[in-house]
Amino acid sequence: MNRICIIGGSGTGKTTLADNLGKKLKLPVYHIDGIHHLKNWEIRDKNERDKMILEITNKSKWIIDGTYNSTLKERLEKSDFVIYLDYSSFAQAKGVLGRFIKNHGKEKREIPGCNEKMSLKFFLWVLNWRKNKRKKLIESLENIDKNKVHIFKKRRELNKWYKKQFNEKIKTK
Repeated sequence: MNRICIIGGSGTGKTTLADNLGKKLKLPVYHIDGIHHLKNWEIRDKNERDKMILEITNKSKWIIDGTYNSTLKERLEKSDFVIYLDYSSFAQAKGVLGRFIKNHGKEKREIPGCNEKMSLKFFLWVLNWRKNKRKKLIESLENIDKNKVHIFKKRRELNKWYKKQFNEKIKTK
């Protein structure tokens, strides 16, 4: 595992998993949200963002977490290990609410200069993510070697796999 792509909806724990795997495997971790957002939640130019992400995928070692579709095909093709956190809408909503309650107003480590926040628009986007985004993501995975794709439907499944791999639980922040 030298190039790991972690995908899934908001609130599934992609960032936490990426950070844990990065430490265990001694791989550099890149959070697409941290590339996409500048200080104070300003949005980086999409072309610049995609160019930055594609440059990372040319490196020999990386973990990239995020599901942005514009570079997904390239990331999936170049990865040697794909983790898809395919959790229910309820689990995603629970994840973002828990994160918000725990970290409200604190700077997001993976997005420097941006504090944790929640809006109704974002929460509704999370609730509708599976309905609006999942099908395209599944279609993207159809062309990828099935041996490198690992789909987890529940946190419990992911935690069991992680414990088997590393003999410890995933550390949360």
